[in-house]
Amino acid sequence: MSYIVSARKYRPQQFDEVLGQSHVSSTLQKALDSDKIAHAFLFCGPRGVGKTSCARIMAKVLNCENKPNAHTACNECSSCKAFNDNASFNIIELDAASNNSVENIRTLIEQVRFQPQQGQYKIFIIDEVHMLSTSAFNAFLKTLEEPPPYAIFILATTEKHKIIPTILSRCQVFDFKRIQTSDMVAQLKIIAEAEGREYEVEGLHIIAQKADGAMRDALSIFDRIASTGDTISYKQVVESLNILDYDVFFNVVDALMTEDIGSILLQFSDIIRRGFDPDHFINGLAGHFRNLLVAKEESTMSLLDLSDQLKTKYITQAKLLSADFLLTAMNIANQCDINFPKAKNKNLHTEIALCKMAKINRAIDLSKLAAEQPKLELRTANKTAAPQSYTQKIPTEKEVQKTVSVPAKKATPLKKLPRINSLEELVKQVAEEEARNADAGEEMTDENLTALWKDYIDNVESQATASSLKNSIVSFKDHSVYAVVPSQIARETVLQEVALIERIRVNFNVNDLAINVVVDIDQFPDFNRIEKPKILGAHDKFEKLVQINPLVADLVKKFDLKPDSE
Repeated sequence: MSYIVSARKYRPQQFDEVLGQSHVSSTLQKALDSDKIAHAFLFCGPRGVGKTSCARIMAKVLNCENKPNAHTACNECSSCKAFNDNASFNIIELDAASNNSVENIRTLIEQVRFQPQQGQYKIFIIDEVHMLSTSAFNAFLKTLEEPPPYAIFILATTEKHKIIPTILSRCQVFDFKRIQTSDMVAQLKIIAEAEGREYEVEGLHIIAQKADGAMRDALSIFDRIASTGDTISYKQVVESLNILDYDVFFNVVDALMTEDIGSILLQFSDIIRRGFDPDHFINGLAGHFRNLLVAKEESTMSLLDLSDQLKTKYITQAKLLSADFLLTAMNIANQCDINFPKAKNKNLHTEIALCKMAKINRAIDLSKLAAEQPKLELRTANKTAAPQSYTQKIPTEKEVQKTVSVPAKKATPLKKLPRINSLEELVKQVAEEEARNADAGEEMTDENLTALWKDYIDNVESQATASSLKNSIVSFKDHSVYAVVPSQIARETVLQEVALIERIRVNFNVNDLAINVVVDIDQFPDFNRIEKPKILGAHDKFEKLVQINPLVADLVKKFDLKPDSE
């Protein structure tokens, strides 16, 4: 079979050809140039980023017989040719996934004892080394720490955290990173031109994004799409990979901006008929909102890993949307995704989320409208002296004033949701309605206030509150309520009855109401003459019982009883 997949056909043969790992390749080249080669290396990183390729290049360079320079293999000597043909006896590749036992490691250690038949080094490349068992790792420790001078080990793994610390400490560790989309697109262009394929840059971007930083995956997708025709177009890539087109999300957002719920539901229905799951769609839509938010600022444009044409489309649509809309939409999409496991009907669950998104702008307008409504001016409370002890003498005619902030009157519900262009009419209507209701309140007289005060007392559940309110003399003065009370405790009780103050405000139609409380004990002459309860001792209690019932004395005398002592 003559066909070779692109991942093998275009595998890097020199360090300079390794894609997106310059931090690793440059370090290895400098080590080769200075002839400071460690006996053990560990290459870590995601799949398909060049770990094994770097290991093979390193092995080939070390045994090359005609190096142009210290870090470049000639690919022409017998050692290089044997390696390229997979026939080298001095470069041994193992897969730890299928050779993970202690016996396999013992066989490897036996091979280490023999010197290389050709070349300077005997190199062992062990891929997926994290698959070795703990016993195999332990059996390998001594050889890995002190190998013969001709033996070099290059280990590779995708799961560094599974390597035991004693292995990590014996190796030079190199961390490979995911390859950037732009680097993969550039490499795909080179390969497409070498293969004589026509291509669209947007299509190559989709391939690179789908590969998620792995060049091997990108080349596998490239081969699959290339087998369907001579041209690698954007449409062909989208259909072959069965992914949602960017235009789908652009169209959905256009419908959201115009609150066209019918169009939104039809588009979502078409997406479902094409075989996409609702959660896949909602996640893609959330990502689209994120890209739009990023596109609103020039400083964050570098975060968009897209082609120039797509970036232009994102910038254009982002200008039509506010940041508040995008953040709210992202939050709705996130909540929809979180609640998917609990949803019995995922399609309906998604449609509800889309309908909410369509009404975001209206909700934002209403919130701004509410914020612009005129607020009632509240008076600032005067500072008061610290409360006096009940046993202290209360100063005569000492006036302690405090203004209580009264909750604003509840707004009358609007019959219709106002459009943003009718704000002036709305404010005018509210002003007219307040003017009509200005004279609707009861006349502000002391008699009416006293009657309302007594009616409120009759409906108070707390006896202590009712008692404090009863011991109050109330009157109107300059659209304020003045209350005279006999004690500081009574004053605090009156001030805490916000419901009473609200009732006065509504009844007399006084929006900006203040209540001033005066402590004046002289206006309550009977207040200090209230008899305080006397504490009785045991003997006093007995005499009290005898007064109530004389038979108690006869009972004590008959049975020779004695009252309890104090």
